[in-house]
Parts: sequence; structure tokens; C-alpha cells
Amino acid sequence: MSAGIEQRLAEVRARMAEASRKAGRDPGETELVAVTKTHPPEAIQEAIAAGQTLFGENRVQEARTKMPLVSSRARWHFIGHLQKNKVRQALPVFEMLHSIDSLALAADVQRIAEEDGQRPRVLLEVNVAGEGSKFGFKPAALEQELETLLTGMPRLDVAGLMAIPPFSPKPEDSRKYFAALRELRDRLQERLRAGLPELSMGMSGDFEVAIQEGATLVRVGTAIFGERTGKTWRPAGEPAEGP
Repeated sequence: MSAGIEQRLAEVRARMAEASRKAGRDPGETELVAVTKTHPPEAIQEAIAAGQTLFGENRVQEARTKMPLVSSRARWHFIGHLQKNKVRQALPVFEMLHSIDSLALAADVQRIAEEDGQRPRVLLEVNVAGEGSKFGFKPAALEQELETLLTGMPRLDVAGLMAIPPFSPKPEDSRKYFAALRELRDRLQERLRAGLPELSMGMSGDFEVAIQEGATLVRVGTAIFGERTGKTWRPAGEPAEGP
């Protein structure tokens, strides 16, 4: 086993626990999603050997290629932008989809889930900062549209919200966006009397702040596996494919 991955996992877990304690939270309330985008199956196996079983992937085809090559103990969440033509491939292999970012995508997932007998657990992606370059529901629009999602799309198990704040080298800059997501979730729960327990927020640079603001899932890749290669992982000799 690579001492690097084992040690970095231990460090991330210790930092998560400390952030929870500082916020007066039980460390068990937040789960680590180890993000494996571009990293090979060998690295995932090392993380599994170190006790990590929940992994996140950004691309459906890359994930489906890796999954048979690692231990069946691995659990998988999809955390990237979900293209409509990949929904049918994604539903059977991911236990949660973090990035339902529009009513149109939700309707596609609902239709395919009904056709295939699936009941996907999903998070709704919120564009908390209103960035034009990012996907996601506008907070005000989601407050209007969530009832449609909950009552009109019965195949979807809507478990909570997800957000990616604007990048900043200062973790503290993300706090207001994490707080805004939590406050939005709390309003939606109170108004609709719906359980939305999950908040997926926080990455390698700011996961401690996210935990302090209520994250139940943090998506950490670089702090565990090192820098990404920039290229989709595929077995040697396999031709390039779409995302």
C-alpha cells in the first residue's frame, strides 16, 4: 500500500473530526466521498485497503470502466454534471446522484427510472452564487419548483442539496455560500415538511468550513490522491471516448 494515500486519508479524516468537534457536531454526521476522477483503479484499491469505501466520480464512462477493476466493497456516488444521454448508464451503478441541476434533467431521470424500475437517491444542485459558468437551480427558483419535484416525480428519492461555491484560495470565502445552502435547505424542509437530510458541500480546499456549516457529505480528491492528471483514466490501449 502506498504510504502516501493511507497517510493522506488519515490526515483528512483527522481534520474532518476536528472540524466537527469545533462546531459541536458528532464526527459521524459527515461522510467522506473520496473523489477518484482521473486516478487509476490501483489508487482506489489502496484507499479501500486503508478503510475508505465511498468514492465519487465525475464521468459515467470512466466510473463504469473502473468499477469492475476494484473491490466490490466500493460504493459509488456520481458528483459531476450528468448528461441526459448518460442517465440510463448511471442509474444502475451509483447509489446517489449529487447533481440534478434542472427540472428537465430531473424529468429525464424520473422517466428512465420508471422505465427501468429504479428509484435513484438524488441531490439537487444549487447555483448558490449565481455563476453563469455553473449548472444548478437558482435558489429562488428551487423554492418554487421543489414541490413539483417531490410530488410530480415519485421515482426520485430527493435526499438533500449540493453546491460548489466560487473558487477561492481562502477557505473562509466559501463560508457564506455553505451557510446559504444550509439555510435554503432548512427553509425548504420547514415549508414543505419534507426531509432533506443531506448537504453535499466542501472539497479539498474548504471541507473543514463546510463541516462547520453543516455538511453531511464532503467531496475530497486532491488532498487524498494528489493532483489530477487532467485526462480521463482508461485502460492502456483503449481509445478515447466521450465523457
